[in-house]
Amino acid sequence: MPILPVSSGSSNSQIHKQQLPRRFSGSMYQTFAALLLFLTISGVVQAPIFAQQDTAAQSAPQNTPQNTPQTIAEIRVIGNRRIPKETVLARLFSHPGDAYDPITVERDFNSLWNTAYFENVRIEREDTPKGVILNIYVQEKPTIREINPKGLNSVTWSDVLDRFKKEKVGLTVESQYDPTKVERAVVVLRQLLSEHGHQFAVVKVDVKTIPPASVAINFNIKEGPTVKVGKIEFTGNAHYPTRDLRRSMKNLKPIGIPRSIFFENLFAKTYDASKLEEDAERVRQAYHDKGYYSANVGDPETRLRDESGLSLITFRPRKGKRIDITLPVEEGERYRLGSITFTGNKAVSNTKALRSQFAIKDGDWFSATAIGKGLEALHKAYGQLGYINFVGIPKPEVDEAKKVVNLNIDIDEGKQYYVSRIEFTGNTLTRDSVIRRELLLEEGQAYNSHLWELSLLRLNQLQYFEPLKVEEDSTPIRDDDNSTVQLLLKVKEKGKNSIGLNGGVSGLSGAFLGLNYQTNNFLGLGETLSVQASLGNVARNLLFGFTEPYFRNRPLSLGFQIYTNKTDYNASKNYKLSTGQSLNAGPATSSLLQNYNQSTTGLSFSASYPIRHSFKRVGFTYTLNRSNVTAFSAASSNLFQTLAFRSGIQGQNALDGIVNSMASFSFSENRIDNPYKPRNGQELSAAFQLAGLWGNVRYISPVVEFKQFHSMRGLHFSPEGRNVFGYKLQAEYIQGISGDVAPPFNRFYSGGEQDLRGFDVRSATPYGFIPTRVLFTLTNPDGTGVPRDPTNPTLGNIQIPIPVYGIVSMGGDTQLTSNMEYRIPIAGPVTFAFFNDFGIDVVLRKSQLRQSPQGIAQLNAPLYGCPNYFNGSCQGGQQIQFATSIRPIYGTNLVPRMSTGGELQVILPVVNAPFRIYYAYNPLRLFKQFEGENLITRSMFPAGGAGDFSYAESQQLYGSLYQLREPSKTFRLTVSTTF
Repeated sequence: MPILPVSSGSSNSQIHKQQLPRRFSGSMYQTFAALLLFLTISGVVQAPIFAQQDTAAQSAPQNTPQNTPQTIAEIRVIGNRRIPKETVLARLFSHPGDAYDPITVERDFNSLWNTAYFENVRIEREDTPKGVILNIYVQEKPTIREINPKGLNSVTWSDVLDRFKKEKVGLTVESQYDPTKVERAVVVLRQLLSEHGHQFAVVKVDVKTIPPASVAINFNIKEGPTVKVGKIEFTGNAHYPTRDLRRSMKNLKPIGIPRSIFFENLFAKTYDASKLEEDAERVRQAYHDKGYYSANVGDPETRLRDESGLSLITFRPRKGKRIDITLPVEEGERYRLGSITFTGNKAVSNTKALRSQFAIKDGDWFSATAIGKGLEALHKAYGQLGYINFVGIPKPEVDEAKKVVNLNIDIDEGKQYYVSRIEFTGNTLTRDSVIRRELLLEEGQAYNSHLWELSLLRLNQLQYFEPLKVEEDSTPIRDDDNSTVQLLLKVKEKGKNSIGLNGGVSGLSGAFLGLNYQTNNFLGLGETLSVQASLGNVARNLLFGFTEPYFRNRPLSLGFQIYTNKTDYNASKNYKLSTGQSLNAGPATSSLLQNYNQSTTGLSFSASYPIRHSFKRVGFTYTLNRSNVTAFSAASSNLFQTLAFRSGIQGQNALDGIVNSMASFSFSENRIDNPYKPRNGQELSAAFQLAGLWGNVRYISPVVEFKQFHSMRGLHFSPEGRNVFGYKLQAEYIQGISGDVAPPFNRFYSGGEQDLRGFDVRSATPYGFIPTRVLFTLTNPDGTGVPRDPTNPTLGNIQIPIPVYGIVSMGGDTQLTSNMEYRIPIAGPVTFAFFNDFGIDVVLRKSQLRQSPQGIAQLNAPLYGCPNYFNGSCQGGQQIQFATSIRPIYGTNLVPRMSTGGELQVILPVVNAPFRIYYAYNPLRLFKQFEGENLITRSMFPAGGAGDFSYAESQQLYGSLYQLREPSKTFRLTVSTTF
C-alpha cells in the first residue's frame, strides 16, 4: 500500500514511511513534492511516486483499465476524538466518486493542517478492487481542562481573564492547547502585575497531561515586592511650581488632599512603567496650557531603592521598593494667543461662527487644551451639517518679538453626505414605523451625527429594547461615490409582557403583597397596558391604565387610568411620635395625634404632545376623584370638620364626598438615557395643578423638579465611568383659592424612602395646636367613675366637657427637597450608593390653616366645665374663645431635616423597582420639648375629692410636657425609589 507524501511539519510526519528531518517545515515539504511531481512528468525521474506498476501493466495497451483514472471509493477519518468526522470531511476537496488526483489530496492535507486543530496529519492511499480508499490519520491538539493560578494575590483571577479577553489572548478552559497562546498569556499577566506595582514578578508555566487528550496549565507566580512611586522631582522648572506639575501626573501622583500644603502626599501609588510616558506627556501639556508653547519634557530618569522610614499607620519600618522619578523640563518663553483665522471653509463662510467654537479669546495665554476642545467643537459642528470627513489642521505661526502664537485652521470640509436609507434588524415584534417615528434623522436629509445620537437616546427612553449604543448597535455604511450614508440599526427587543408577584416592606405601604401585569409594547405599536394591585397593612391600591403614544399616527399621546386606593395615616404608628412613653401612647394621647384613613376612587385622562425635534413635551391631565375620610382621633376629626376646605360644608359631612376635579398643565424635557439605570442626562419637569373646575375643593399647586446624572469618568476610583453621581431638586407650593384653604391631605408631608430616607413617613412636617372638645369622665380618687344617677347606673358616669389643644401634624404649604447619590455598581443588578437627603417643609401662609366660621362656632358655642351637676345636667359652665386658625408650634415650622448614609440596591427584574436596604443617620432633625397650651382650670370641675382628682388627672393627660422626637438613625428595608 503506497503512502502519499504529506508535510505536517511535526516529528511524526512521513513520506514513503521514512522519518522526515525536524528542520523541514510544512511549506518545504510542499515545495519538495511539487518539484518531484514536475520531474516525474518531465521524464527526469522515471520511477512513479503515487502508484506501483508491474511489467504487465507497462506492456498493456493504452486503453486498458490500468491506465484509466482511478476513483475514490471511500474516505476514512482515523484518530479524531472531539472533532466530528463530518467536520473533517467538510474541509476536504476530495469526495467519494471523484477521480483520484494527488494534487487535490495535497490540497486536502493543507486544508486540514491550516485549521490548527491537529498536531499531526497523515493521509494514506489504499488501493482496492472497488477503487482508492483515503485513510486520513489525525492527532488532535489536547484540550485545556484546567487553568490554575498559584501565588496570585495583588489581582483577582477574574481581572486576569478580563485582561486576556481584552488583549485577545484566546486562552480559556475547553479551548485547544497552543504553546504560543500560553507564552502570550505569560506576557500579558506580567504586564498586569507590573501595572499593580509588581515589576519583578516571575511567572512560570507548568503543563500537565490529563489522559487521554487534555492538559492542565498551572501558572506559578512569584509576585515579588510591591514597587511604589517614591519622590517625583523636576529639573529646569523655574516658573512652574513643582507641586502643580506633580498634580498633572494623574497616573503616578500620590493620593492626598488636593490644593493642600501638608496633606498633598499622603499615600504613594504603585509604580507602572507603562504610565510614566503618559504622565510625562501630561506635564508637557500642563506647560502648553499655561502659555509655554515651546516647553519640552525630556526622558524620565528613574532610580530604584529600598523603602525606608516608619509607616504613619502601623509605626513599623516600611518594606518594599520605591522608584524615584526625575523629569527634566525646558520651559522656554511664555506666549499669548494672537488670533485664529480659517482657510478652506466653503460651506460655512461665517468666520465668526467658526471662531465661536473656540472658548479661548485673543490675548489670553496660549492653551493647547482649549485649542483642542475648539477643534472638537468645530468637528461636531461640521458633522451636524453632513460633512463627516471634516479635517481641521492648525498651523501655528510664532511671533517671537511679540511672544504671540497666531493659528490658522486649514479646513478640509470634504463632501456633504446625505442619508440614503435607514434600516432595522432584530425588531421581530416592534414595527418599523414605531422605531422610525422616534428618529430625529430622516432619509434624504443631510447626515447629522448629533441627531442620530439623540435618536438612539429617544429609543432607549421607550424601554422597548436593550440599551442602544451608537458605537455598538448602529453601523453607518458610506457610499463615497454618491456621497450618501446608509444607517443600519441593530436592536434587541425586551419581553413586552411582565407579570409577577411582588411584596416587601415599605414605609409608605407598610408590609405589602402586590400583583402586577404590564405590556410595554402592545401589538408592537408601542401602547402600554397595565394592571396593578397591592394589599398592605397601611395602603391598598388597584389601578388599570392604557396609553396610546401615537394617536392616528401623530405624536399625540393619549391615556387614561382608573384607580381606587385606601391609605392609613396613623401618626403614632408611622412617625413614632410620643410624649415620653415611646410608642406606648395612652388613649388620651392617641386622641390628640393624626390618625385617619382616606379611601379614593377616581379616573384620569391625559394627553401630551412633543415639541418637534427635541426632548421637550407639553401635557394636560384631567383627574376626577371622590374621597371619604374616616377619623380615628379627636385631632383628626376636628382638623377635617373645622378647617375651611369644603366650600361651606363643615362638621361630620366634611369627611364624606370630597370631590376633587383637577386640571394639570405640564412641561418636561427628558434627556436621561435610562429610566431605571440612568448614567447620563438630565430631566426638567414642571406642572401647574388647578382644582375647582367642579367638585368641592379649590386650590392651586405648582411643582418644579430637576434631576441630573453624570458618569464619573477620569477619576482614579472610576476610570471608565462605571460610577454615577446623581442629584434631584424639587420645589412645591399649594394654596387654596376662592375663599377655601387646601385640603389637609393635599398639603406636603416629608419623610420616608421617597424623599428623606432617615425619617418616618410623613413625619418631617410642621406641627400645630388644634382646638378639641373632650368629654372627661368625673372620677373618684379610688378610680371609679361618678355616676349621673346613683340609683340608676345604666345612665353612665358624669362627662365634663373640657377645652383641649391637641397636637396635629398639619403639613406645609411649601416644600423644598434635594437628594444626592453616588452609585457604585457591584455586579449585575446590584448597586451600592452613598446618599444625602435634605429637605424643609414649612408653613409660609398661616391664613391657609384658617378654620371655617361654622367650624369654630361649633367649638366656641358649647359651655366647657361642669362645676355643678343637677338633675342630669351640668350647671355653671363657661364659654371658651378658640383661635380662628391652627397655629404652628414654635420651633417646629422652620426646621431643616437631613439624612445621610448608604444603601444597597437590587433592581427587581419584574417590577423594575429597586429592592433597598439602607442605613441613614439624621444630623438635622426635630428634637423639641414644649409645654402644651392649657385652658383647663379647676373651676371646670365640681368641688370635692372627685373634682380635685379629676382635675389633677386632666392636667397630667392634657396639660403635661410634650416632646417631638425624630429618630437619629434608621435602618430600613423597602421596595421603592427615591429618584
